[in-house]
Amino acid sequence: MSSVVGPHLKSEMWGTQRFAARDGVGMVEAMVEICSLCEGSGLRMVEQDGRQVARPCECRIQRRAARMLEHAHIPKRYEHCSLDNYVSGFRGADRTLGAAHLRARKFVEGYPVETAGTGLIITGSIGVGKTHLAVGILQALVTERGASGLFYDYRDLLKQVQNSYNQKVAATEMEVLRPVFETEVLVLDELGAAKPTDWVWDTVAHILNTRYNDRRTTIITTNYANAGPLGAEQGPSGANGPARAAMRDETLGDRIGERMRSRLQEMCVVVEMQGEDFRQKVKRASFG
Repeated sequence: MSSVVGPHLKSEMWGTQRFAARDGVGMVEAMVEICSLCEGSGLRMVEQDGRQVARPCECRIQRRAARMLEHAHIPKRYEHCSLDNYVSGFRGADRTLGAAHLRARKFVEGYPVETAGTGLIITGSIGVGKTHLAVGILQALVTERGASGLFYDYRDLLKQVQNSYNQKVAATEMEVLRPVFETEVLVLDELGAAKPTDWVWDTVAHILNTRYNDRRTTIITTNYANAGPLGAEQGPSGANGPARAAMRDETLGDRIGERMRSRLQEMCVVVEMQGEDFRQKVKRASFG
């Protein structure tokens, strides 16, 4: 499947048209965008086998993509993120950033036939661009491949599920989780960020196992290394064992459990990103 609407075509498709309408008080004049290819009908006449036939116009596909993105729950902070404006070639950038960018583009190009339900798990430290890349993939899958999808922050999703247990809240747990289970593409940001408890592990297992069994695409970001928990990595006990444990950073296995981390290796291709915090190095906040 090729790109839904090419960049040059987009700029030529739209014109403006004035129209008058009554707003309940008087006549008002407004400007609306009209597709210059179909003149607002949503259909284009094309020649096929020597005769004219009607086909959906590109503007109809573009409007559908815009509606799908509106319903994807992408936070305003990340609405601008795309694969086109992802920066991986700045001075001092780690080579893994460019490799991750290339992997993201190939993933979109191969979706859905080559990917066949397999997702991505993007790992790396804070500020290397994991969320930008994940949102860029989601946006491209919607606009270029016609997919539907949702973005969820891991902690916010768990809070929504917990809140559903409140008798004053109308939504049930299943009503909260159903779109997470059923969406074609799920971006789950900051996996492992919530404090691990048995309930958290059970909820994560429910989400990941359901999507795994249904062969739905899941794109995950995490700040934790893709490694097993401490107990899974310990060799023969020695004098320095407790000291190493105290100094060791937590891993994804520590945060979501080794069983679910192992399941992710079947569900997703691992994309590792390394480097300094881009927000600290390049994009510090400022006034003016």
